[in-house]
Amino acid sequence: MDLNLKNKTALVCGSTQGLGLASAIEIASLGANVILMARDKAKLQAAIHKLDSSLGQQHDYIVADFSTHENVNKAIQAYLIKEKNIQILVNNTGGPAGGLAINANIEEYLQAFNNHLLCNQVLVKALLPGMKSSGYGRIINIISTSVKQPIAGLGVSNTIRAAVANWSKTLSFELATFGITVNNVLPGFTQTTRADYIIKKKAIDTGKSESEIMQELIKEIPLGRIGQPSEIGSAVAFLASPSAGYINGINLTVDGGRTACL
Repeated sequence: MDLNLKNKTALVCGSTQGLGLASAIEIASLGANVILMARDKAKLQAAIHKLDSSLGQQHDYIVADFSTHENVNKAIQAYLIKEKNIQILVNNTGGPAGGLAINANIEEYLQAFNNHLLCNQVLVKALLPGMKSSGYGRIINIISTSVKQPIAGLGVSNTIRAAVANWSKTLSFELATFGITVNNVLPGFTQTTRADYIIKKKAIDTGKSESEIMQELIKEIPLGRIGQPSEIGSAVAFLASPSAGYINGINLTVDGGRTACL
């Protein structure tokens, strides 16, 4: 199995913590140079030291605020002046606030659409020339199992994640001829700050303790435990590897068997 990513360069978004950082760590462990991208410079500088460099990898970071796609575009265009060939893109952005879809205002939908789909589009368009010239391209979007089965209380997130999934599937048709694959990783309940937020909100909404909410969620998972960020990162790293070259346009669910549909 060819998992070697030496001499490849990956851009990983939202990579100072959680699933983004876990993905960056796993990709770096396969030999890739990794560029971290997030808004907090201090956290980026701390995170970069967690990446393996034993194979001579050269890691870097880009400071970018994903609140507007213009910010992201400006940051990536400036970086591409010095590094044009980035073969792997991992799109990952923190999910929108919880709440019912019917109660969300227009601004919430617009902001989520911008943070996720529009920023993803900007990055793909910016990196596409380098992927084409390299003859190697991997676009991996970390989204949610809500793509297959909407999650109660996450109305805006369910809506936007589904939009990203269909955008991704469309790109998988359009870019395959260049040897570029486009896939989605759908994390289930994983030990992250996002999971902590969901538990806290459910506790407030229901009047139950956070411990009770946690146990209820775990009961829904056939494996009987929550996932670890590294397990999501491993799935992302595999899809970035040469061995995943014939996997294109899929939703890879990594949720311990929780999602009830195929």
